Amino acid sequence: MRKLSLFIATSLDGYIAKPDDDLSFLKLVEKEGEDYGYADFTASVDTIILGRKTYDYVRREIGASHYDNGQRDVYVITRTEHPRSGKTIFYNGNPSELVRRLKSENGKTIYCDGGAEIIHELLQHDLVDEFIISVIPVLVGGGTRLFKDGRPEQTLELVRAQSFETGLTQLHYLRKRKP
Repeated sequence: MRKLSLFIATSLDGYIAKPDDDLSFLKLVEKEGEDYGYADFTASVDTIILGRKTYDYVRREIGASHYDNGQRDVYVITRTEHPRSGKTIFYNGNPSELVRRLKSENGKTIYCDGGAEIIHELLQHDLVDEFIISVIPVLVGGGTRLFKDGRPEQTLELVRAQSFETGLTQLHYLRKRKP
């Protein structure tokens, strides 16, 4: 069975975006030649799931090819219908049902790149297998929380903790399976 991995950055106080979906704090740890393991991670991925706001931000800041490189399926979870674009599918169904279906198929790792609503939905249904969380050394004070209240308790096993020159600390956890 395929695994679903969350690879995401958060402020030290637990926010993935400041108010108004502002992600400018991510630039605090940008360093020429440093990708914090992202290229290696995405080499193990053949499917990406993300929310519409995240997709729109990345498309605006980096370009659509950041996700859709022609080699991966990209599912953008949205409330409105949009036509498919290359390997990018705009999906307005239930994210948990989509992930269950994808996990049952052959393939590589499924990468969830947010947003918070999707992460919460997947955690509610115990569908996240791996957490790679990069903690940015900043307290932003408000915005969109990485983990919302009201999700079930889940026990994790620390695989690795790595700190970088920029002050970013990356935490890598696996979900412990219930016996």
